[in-house]
Amino acid sequence: MPRTDSPFVTRRGFIGAVGAASVLLGTGAVASNAAVAQSRSAARDFPFRVGVGSGDPLPDSVVLWTRLATDPLAPDGSGGMPPRPVAVRWEVAEDERFRRVVKRGTVTATPELGHSVHPEVWGLRPGRVYWYRFRVGGHISQVGRTRTAPSYHARLSSLSFAFVSCANWSDGFFTGYRHLANEDIDLVVHLGDYIYEYGINATGGARKQPMGGEFRPEATDLARYRLQYGLYKSDPDLMAVHAAHPFVATLDDHEVENNWADEFPEASSQSKGELWMPRRAAAFQAYYENLPFRAGSIPGGADMRIYRRLAYGNLVDFNVLDTRQFRDDQPYGDGTHAPGPESTDPAKTMMGFEQEAWLLDNFARSKARWQVIANQVPMAEVDLDPTEAKLLFMDPWDGYAANRRRILGGALERDVDNLVVLSGDRHQNNAANLLLDYDDERSPIVGSEFVGTSITSSGDGVDMNEWGRTALAANPHMKFFNSQRGYVRCSVTKHEWRSDFQVMPYVSRPDAPISTRATYVIENGVPGVQPA
Repeated sequence: MPRTDSPFVTRRGFIGAVGAASVLLGTGAVASNAAVAQSRSAARDFPFRVGVGSGDPLPDSVVLWTRLATDPLAPDGSGGMPPRPVAVRWEVAEDERFRRVVKRGTVTATPELGHSVHPEVWGLRPGRVYWYRFRVGGHISQVGRTRTAPSYHARLSSLSFAFVSCANWSDGFFTGYRHLANEDIDLVVHLGDYIYEYGINATGGARKQPMGGEFRPEATDLARYRLQYGLYKSDPDLMAVHAAHPFVATLDDHEVENNWADEFPEASSQSKGELWMPRRAAAFQAYYENLPFRAGSIPGGADMRIYRRLAYGNLVDFNVLDTRQFRDDQPYGDGTHAPGPESTDPAKTMMGFEQEAWLLDNFARSKARWQVIANQVPMAEVDLDPTEAKLLFMDPWDGYAANRRRILGGALERDVDNLVVLSGDRHQNNAANLLLDYDDERSPIVGSEFVGTSITSSGDGVDMNEWGRTALAANPHMKFFNSQRGYVRCSVTKHEWRSDFQVMPYVSRPDAPISTRATYVIENGVPGVQPA
């Protein structure tokens, strides 16, 4: 898998980095004449049943996405598509009716990549809204809306976006995605658990939808992962949010398996020993096939380049992390444990030392007002013991305390005034201060963290529960707790960061209303969160 110190993959770079034409067919770099000839006969049925999407905006480029599927729930994971290539035409316009088309091309969907395509469109104007669509034979896809990033040197006055995570299909309806589709924002940051690998029972969990037996087993191979994505991606609310906004995505654990760590599956895994890395490779391929990633993220077996930086003028730098692929195994066998030599070991890493050096170098070089870490799991310490003793989760940053201290200390040493960490995983809303040393009452506040709740995972939530009361009492740096479902909407200016915690009263039935439960802000140059 090619590696680069550059935060972006250029048009010339991705063609040079990936040599196999069979892989490039899905990226827009190569078109197959045979596929053009077969496209009309191969798609007699509507092939865009999992929608369209876009992602990773640059000032002059976005990547578009669709996956052809006439039957997303085909038990073999094929999406109902024939085992041959299909030509897909795409076009980008400055208006929703496509009267001013500015870019168009043809790309080949191959069965090797699940008939997904990821054309990268270059030569666009910075900070502009565009519309796009695909065509196969006589079928035209849904229309998607995207937006390029501003120029790298733009003096950007404001940015609005939202971050989301943890959407378990069985736990409820994706109403939060529908509300998010209607938000007036520039992009969506997805922090992981886009799918869950778990099997689905005969009644479809909370959705009470009859499900075939092919959904019972947990996803462990490519066909089963593809089928799981077919189910999730055919959800109309998920399709709506992808069509409305460009995505910047990173995975957490459930895209592969609960709490996996590099070459270590969880203790109860069905894929131990020689079965693990092939499973990881299958999961990565299905993930790439179903998200709008650029060619630089094409998996190479069980490896995939996920961490990257995206800049929004002089206002915000997004440092998108990968905290699964390079981490050491969880201390003390995972679960909860008091802090000790294993969880404070300087040799233990959550992100790998190469990625750590990359992040600290970004801090040193950046000219942006706000430095964002888009991250999977909570970074602030969360003590579960209300007494003077401590009890911590070992899977998030609490299990890798030395790595956390190097990141926060490195930001302080590099004069990062506005460090904001965005996290998911916990199925809760939190706002917390990031401290250099959680054992020192006089430790400086070096940054701020917003933890976003789930879209559906854990089902219908509540505003406050016993866990939340304990966490607030035991962690004075945690300033807010809520356990309802939803997402976090962020509005950023040169002077202030505002995070609105958007929540719903239920997800066990559709059409829940959404409201702002709380708003927390950060003032420019003043680390730490405070209520609006």
